[in-house]
Amino acid sequence: MEVRNPVVAGQFYEADKRLLEEEIKKCFLSKLGPGKLPSLKKGERKILGLIVPHAGYFYSGPVAAHAYYSLSLDGSPETFIIVGPNHTDIGSALAIMKSGKWLTPLGSAEIDAETAKKILKESSLIKEDPSAHSCEHSIEVQLPFLQFIYKKVKFVPISMLDQSYEACEEVANAIANAKLKDFVIIASSDFSHYVPYETAYSKDSKALEAIEELDAKKFYETVINLNLSVCGYGPITTMLLVAKMVGAKKCKILKYATSGDVIGDKSAVVGYCSAEARR
Repeated sequence: MEVRNPVVAGQFYEADKRLLEEEIKKCFLSKLGPGKLPSLKKGERKILGLIVPHAGYFYSGPVAAHAYYSLSLDGSPETFIIVGPNHTDIGSALAIMKSGKWLTPLGSAEIDAETAKKILKESSLIKEDPSAHSCEHSIEVQLPFLQFIYKKVKFVPISMLDQSYEACEEVANAIANAKLKDFVIIASSDFSHYVPYETAYSKDSKALEAIEELDAKKFYETVINLNLSVCGYGPITTMLLVAKMVGAKKCKILKYATSGDVIGDKSAVVGYCSAEARR
């Protein structure tokens, strides 16, 4: 069995189990977070997709907590498909892992082999390639939040080195055509990078507007035309496409903030967003 050890524990989040649990609690209780701890409910399973940031928990954890708090009230999906950008340039253009498990300080998260197999069957461009995931953090940092809420986590990781609109459509069609029963697709992305505080809010607001309209094409074109430094624009576009294909009717921005809101230095900030697409 392929076992992936954590590569950013001790950097992006605490490496010790107890300290990590406390760190996650602080994210939920932060003034930039939802202000309360998640409480797993039976829920109606209305959420189909999420957008969640992937910086260090100190910076983006409170914003991420908004998405995971909302998810906790919505019940327990059978599986999660986590789509992230490939920052490392290692591996295939579109890369999936079809079996194995990923370790974090909170335990192991199992790859949903059956779901991965179905997705692979629907695309000739998505490749089974663990190397693309070997050093990438964007998917890994989502797992401790999921493990904090759910006793068992099954997921499929998809890494996008190719973030062309055609690649987004390829991945989205593969997921939608796999006819999965109960899943949530999580797009892992930060927003504007290293721009003045006011610029981040101004530019990112245009992208957030397209997200709230559940308009994948408009979002993608906004990022390209305004030259926004949204690192996971491909995963976000893919999530919006999938959500609409499987019945989402609305998308809501749960929280937007920047690193400047965390540390006070507003000269060069990174933007973070949590959003949910619901049926």
